[in-house]
Amino acid sequence: MLVHPQFDPIAVHIGSGGIHWYGITYLIAFGLFLWLATLRSRMPQHAAVGWTKRDVDDVLFYGVLGVVVGGRLGYCFFYKPSYYIQHLSEIVRVWDGGMSFHGGLLGVLLGLYLFGRRRDRGFFEISDLIAPCVPTGIMAVRLGNFINGELWGRPAPADLPWAMRFPQAHDIEGVVRHPSQLYQAAGEGLLLFIILWLYARKPRATGQISGVFMMGYGALRFVAEYFREPDDFLGLRALSWSQGQWLSLPMVIVGAAIFAWATKRNQRPVQG
Repeated sequence: MLVHPQFDPIAVHIGSGGIHWYGITYLIAFGLFLWLATLRSRMPQHAAVGWTKRDVDDVLFYGVLGVVVGGRLGYCFFYKPSYYIQHLSEIVRVWDGGMSFHGGLLGVLLGLYLFGRRRDRGFFEISDLIAPCVPTGIMAVRLGNFINGELWGRPAPADLPWAMRFPQAHDIEGVVRHPSQLYQAAGEGLLLFIILWLYARKPRATGQISGVFMMGYGALRFVAEYFREPDDFLGLRALSWSQGQWLSLPMVIVGAAIFAWATKRNQRPVQG
């Protein structure tokens, strides 16, 4: 039986506070995005329509705002709406924890729309550029979840070689769990990155790459939720699905619709 290493959540102690690993993983996520998006902006099909390093920097700025604001609001109102409606002042307390990927995604989409309006660029032109650059950031943040020993998995068979005991779960002796944070890092992070990066190497119809991202993330997250312990204040919802699964299913449907629309609308590949 493995036991979670119980990492110190503070990477660098400074006085009574310090720099948290979770914050570092977000910085790594943004750094990886900047590097990968810069590489993609230099590809002939993107450079030909005027993408520059400054454009990538500005997209990152809008994206960071979307992740932080959308992620926090998504957590508050997707997962604990009744509590935060009664405690509005606590919404800004990001340092207390609580971020939602689905809320962050909505925030990023709004940021891309605003960026496109200011730079006179089509929404899917922007989203197709950045979609393959997002999964590595997801991977980094999921590793941060693992370091913190949070968002652990559901109980696993005792003979599963990588099953792990999470002391934070306060389980009875002998209960081991799936390290679902690592499953998500590998699936929604590494695997989705490989799929999108390879798919985007060839010219694609505008919108197709974005559609593949939505379908891929939604499907991989949906599967991962079967191994992740549901939030104790929510439990399982209708059909014994978690809140994360109910939020991921629309992503698959919308992604499929975008892909079908892009394929039908574009008779020849124009984007990669």
